[in-house]
Formats: sequence, structure tokens, C-alpha cells
Amino acid sequence: MASKLPMMALLIAITCLSQFYRVSNSVIAPELARDLQLSARQIGWAGSAFFFALFAVQLPVGLWFDRFGARRTVSAVSLLAVIGSVWIAHAADAADLIAGRIIVGVGCAASFMSVVFLCARWFAPRELSTALSWVFAASNLGTLAGATPLAWVASQVGWRNGFLGLSAVTLVVAVLFYVIVRDRPPGSTLPTTHKEPLGKVIGGLWQVWRTKGLLPLLSMHFFAYATMLTVLGVWGGPYLFDVHHLDGVQRGNVLLAMGVAQTLGILTYGPMDRVLHSRKRAVILGTYLTAAVLLALSVLAEPPLPVAVALLVAVCFLCAFGTVIVAQGRTLFSDRLGGRAVTTVNMAQCLGLTVLPALTGYIVEAWGATDLAYRLVFGTLAAGLVLGSLAYFRSPDNASG
Repeated sequence: MASKLPMMALLIAITCLSQFYRVSNSVIAPELARDLQLSARQIGWAGSAFFFALFAVQLPVGLWFDRFGARRTVSAVSLLAVIGSVWIAHAADAADLIAGRIIVGVGCAASFMSVVFLCARWFAPRELSTALSWVFAASNLGTLAGATPLAWVASQVGWRNGFLGLSAVTLVVAVLFYVIVRDRPPGSTLPTTHKEPLGKVIGGLWQVWRTKGLLPLLSMHFFAYATMLTVLGVWGGPYLFDVHHLDGVQRGNVLLAMGVAQTLGILTYGPMDRVLHSRKRAVILGTYLTAAVLLALSVLAEPPLPVAVALLVAVCFLCAFGTVIVAQGRTLFSDRLGGRAVTTVNMAQCLGLTVLPALTGYIVEAWGATDLAYRLVFGTLAAGLVLGSLAYFRSPDNASG
């Protein structure tokens, strides 16, 4: 285990940065709207822009993993996150903010899939869900940093200086990732890379896409994490500002609690597949519990703040089952297709993260950022989870034992 610690530490660091960039708009959304003159629709598109970039480059990232390895791929693309963070710091309008988040999104496109790719090589299959839950849970330090700490930094030195500082941190982590991380454990006979001719590359992609059980799994993955992050990373802050009139630090405190709940949820779901002897049961349980809480948020008109906070926190805890879906997806494929497989699975998540924030942005703008607007958002997200589960019921289970 000791030999894995440096790699695990860098995986946590690189995913912490990705988490921060994902949710950073939420707590400072009112300040961004004021400084950059953003509408609700533009806030939604800014939230989606990061994930559109992730989605757009998932297939290339998968190919780069298989051809060049995760170490070189993550280190190289992370330099774009540095550039994008500086771009955001100097944004003058909505177009600048969206462009900066697209660049950062490309820069973070390899981060989370490097965890799946490398952990699948460094851990036994029966340990994979738990190993992923460790890294993904620890990565939520980035989510927490995007709550109260970011709100405090924004109030003290401004959100622009906060992003400049983050660009420097990102550069340091990218360099350390290249220096320390290795693509296979010591003594492994697995090849570091797979250098294939173009025909075999295309054939491998086709093999991934026609794998039995993949499409039903992708339908659930489209909604799972995207639902949670649309609440935590896009509309949680504006909802608390528009409906409950919380200031920046107060919003940050609630988002911090939501981030902690997500972390605890990941740790809870991690070993649940072994407890239930089924990954599928764990996902279905989380899906319908989350949908029930979102439904409660959608029918309660202007709930008291403690009730609203409790329900928001519950959404983040209950909707943390995405790690189980990722593990289920990875075990469908051989190591030769590992990079293409994990990024193909991740495409569904990225597409959901692109569509749901933008779609809900139109809802909020159409209904004037009122309590009713946010209730419609919560109801839409609940319906999406149920819709995704209908196809997922046809997915074959692959319990971890």
C-alpha cells in the first residue's frame, strides 16, 4: 500500500482542482452576475461550458491514455487549466467567462478518468469501487474549497485574484503529477501504453460501443452526477441568494455542508456494492431516494431555511452513487481498452453535465429566478433521474463480490 500513496496523493490533488473548477461558479454567482452583467441563462451556460469541454475531448483523452499513458496526458492537458484560470481572472463579460471555463474544462478533462484508469491497474477488481470512493471522496476537498473558502477569498481579495492564485497551484500539481505518478505498479507486466495502428484504434472504439450493457448504464450515468452537481455547483448558491437572501459567506457555509455530505455519500456508497452483493441495487436505491428528496424540494413553496438546507444536503449525500456506476462500467472492458472505455463511460456524465445546467438555466430565466423557478428546476432533475433509471433497469449487474 505504501507504494501507492504518492500516486493516490497526486490523484487526489488533480481531482481536487477539477472539483473546485466545477463548483466555483455557484458560491460567487451573484458577484459574477454583478461584475460581468450575467443573466440566469448565461450563468447556466457558464456552468455547462466546463462540462461541454469535458465531453468534447473525452474520446481523444481515452486514446491518449492508451497511447501515451495517464501520466503524460494529465500533466500536459493540465497546463490548459492554468491558462483557463488566468483567462477567467481577466474576464470582462459572459463570453470571456464561458471561454475561460471551456479552456479549464479541457485542462481538467483527463483528471477523473485518470483515477479510474490508474486505480484499475493498481488495485484488484474487488477493491476498485472502494479505492475509487477514497480518491473521489478526498477530492471533495476541492468542492469544499469552492464554498466558504472561495466566498471568503472573494470578499477579501476579489474572485479574480482567487483564480490567479489557483492557476499557480494548478501548475505546481501538473509538474508533480509528471514527476511522481507512474502508469503501472512496480513489477507489473501490463504495458505502459498500447501503440496501435489507426484501424485498430477505430476497431477498439467500435468494440467499446457495442459492448453488451453499456447503453443502459450510460443512460443512468447521464443523470446521476449531473443532477447532484447542477444543485451543488450551479443553482445551490443562486437559490440560497434569491429565495433565502443569504450573503456570500452564509451561502458558502451551506454549500460547504453540501460538499461534506457528498463526501460522506461517496464513502458510504463505495463499499455498498459488496454489502448488497450488487452494484445495480446500490445505484437504484440512490436514484429513487434522491428523486424523492428533489420532489420534496419541488413541492414545498418557500420552505423554512433549515428545511431547505436539510433537503439540499440530503440530495448531495444520496446522489453520490456515481462512483458505483463508474466501477460497474470499467469492469465491462479489458485493460487494452481501458482508456477508451473509461472515457466513453464518462462521456455520458459529461453530456449530462452539459445539458442539465443549461436546460435549467432557461427555466430559471423564464420564471424570473423566483421560488417557483427553482422548484421547477428541482422537479425537472427528479424526473430526469427516474427517466434514466428506466433504461438502467436493463443493465446487467456485475457485483464486486
